[in-house]
Amino acid sequence: MPTVQINALPHVGQKAVHRDGSRFKVVDAGRRWGKTRLGVNECLDVAANGGRAWWVSPSYKTSEVGWRPLRRIGHKIGAEVRKVDRQINLANGGSVTVRSADNPESLVGEGLDFVVMDECSLTKEQAWFESLRPALSDRQGRALFIGTPKGRNWFWRLWQRGQQGEEGWASWQFPTASNPYIPAKEIAAAKRDLPERLFLQEYMAEFLEDAGTVFRRVMAAATATEQHNAVEGHEYVMGVDWGKLADFTVLVVLDATTNEVVYMDRFNQIDYQVQLGRLETAFIKFEPVQIIAESNAMGEPLIEQLWYQGYPVQAFQTTNASKADMVNALSLAFEKGEIQIPNDPVLIGELQAFEANRLPSGMIRYAAPEGMHDDTVMALGLAWHGVAHQVRAFL
Repeated sequence: MPTVQINALPHVGQKAVHRDGSRFKVVDAGRRWGKTRLGVNECLDVAANGGRAWWVSPSYKTSEVGWRPLRRIGHKIGAEVRKVDRQINLANGGSVTVRSADNPESLVGEGLDFVVMDECSLTKEQAWFESLRPALSDRQGRALFIGTPKGRNWFWRLWQRGQQGEEGWASWQFPTASNPYIPAKEIAAAKRDLPERLFLQEYMAEFLEDAGTVFRRVMAAATATEQHNAVEGHEYVMGVDWGKLADFTVLVVLDATTNEVVYMDRFNQIDYQVQLGRLETAFIKFEPVQIIAESNAMGEPLIEQLWYQGYPVQAFQTTNASKADMVNALSLAFEKGEIQIPNDPVLIGELQAFEANRLPSGMIRYAAPEGMHDDTVMALGLAWHGVAHQVRAFL
């Protein structure tokens, strides 16, 4: 049985990317095409010439994909391997550091010669524009963006810059089959087993409109106008998804009169009393007729406190079934064009990345991809649930 040759020489597509002299390169490629190998080799090439390179992944957990081969090669060539810092230091002063984009602000600081953004379609856009792009300026550094499509999000927009011939940019689209080390029968089997749209995205590397996601027509809905205070005659509903450390607390206020999201607040790592204070601030601005708040875990005591203070709060117990109902209702609202959202990169990114996976039991599990968040999606879903409830109440 033929197997993938892990230690094989770079194939034609990888060589084409390496030899191109563009400052910014975008590689849209199917699964198992060899994106990781390409990125690792490019980082080490920069370090071998005394440069400072970063490998940036969507999350700490997914960064292991790049760190594993870098660590192995580092030991093999006798470089200093600093496991705690996830850094490879060469004798000539060159280095490769593996970082994650969980918190884009943590990427600020160092001047870089080169950066690889791995799984770019799942990485926060602000990590590039606010942190990494400025870090390349003083050294005139270069960047390589690698990933498999996830709808037409910011990765697609970067790829378009190369396709349109923008100066300094180059982009490629490589299906999995262009990797000669992947057996053709393996790709044929995937085509038989996967839904057509999923195969086109994952193996043909095609950018499909909101492909593979639970929520379609997200960008078409991104037309909402922010409101700073309540509009006379309008009614509002608030959705609240609680968090504290790794997760975020998100407050979403939806104008039930126009079905527009007019306010969103997202924060984490702050005291619960401060969280309640920020909720109070939003409540004073819009005086929502209803607050739909998740009651799981720390939500229950917070909701009790809100009840005690007289807030019109309704508890929402999140189970697999109740979450599915909420998500399906929100998805249908996008399909029908019944809801408008702000053009917020975090909200849009979470909506476009949100997944539906079938469990062994046959049930569907809705969640963010591993290493990502869905807090804004949940808060939006809770707010929409409240609006739908209000509509039913008026009938």
